[in-house]
Amino acid sequence: MDEQLKQIGERLRGLRDVLDIPVEEMAGTIGIDVEKYKKIEEGEVDITISNLMKIAHKYGVSAEELMFAEAPRMKSYFVVRKGQGMSVERTKAYKYQSLVSGFVNHKADVFIVTVEPKPGAHTIYKNTHQGQEFNLVLEGKMELYIGGKTIVLDEGDSIYFDSTKPHGMLAIGDKAVKFLAFTVE
Repeated sequence: MDEQLKQIGERLRGLRDVLDIPVEEMAGTIGIDVEKYKKIEEGEVDITISNLMKIAHKYGVSAEELMFAEAPRMKSYFVVRKGQGMSVERTKAYKYQSLVSGFVNHKADVFIVTVEPKPGAHTIYKNTHQGQEFNLVLEGKMELYIGGKTIVLDEGDSIYFDSTKPHGMLAIGDKAVKFLAFTVE
């Protein structure tokens, strides 16, 4: 994971260099202070998928290019075989597998997200991003926090929500939760 964070940081720094974007502007794009942003570029601090999406949208690149260093190429269709999507393990507890990474100019981001259980955890890390989000629980059970409400979702349950509201999740029980996350702006 540390190597992935460093690679993402290098790609962000490369994007800034190519487009001549000041560090202050990039930090402002995702609403954090300059020192924290510099640590992201150094690979010392994690960046959320939603913040990568904000940067990608603002500067006209795909989130997949920032996460995986792969530019989408397919224009008619893009197939992802079971377990084969490009993935990034943001933290030890979260793994994102992209299902649209190879399609040029996709209108939505679609991931299979796996969240490992954290026994005794009560704090949910929350984030926000533009648009709306749809989640469908494929395996396991999760507690989803959205704008002050806590909702428990079991396997097969789904939810569609305004992703500008603070939201986050925890796996419930002793097994990982796996869900489909579909975001649109």
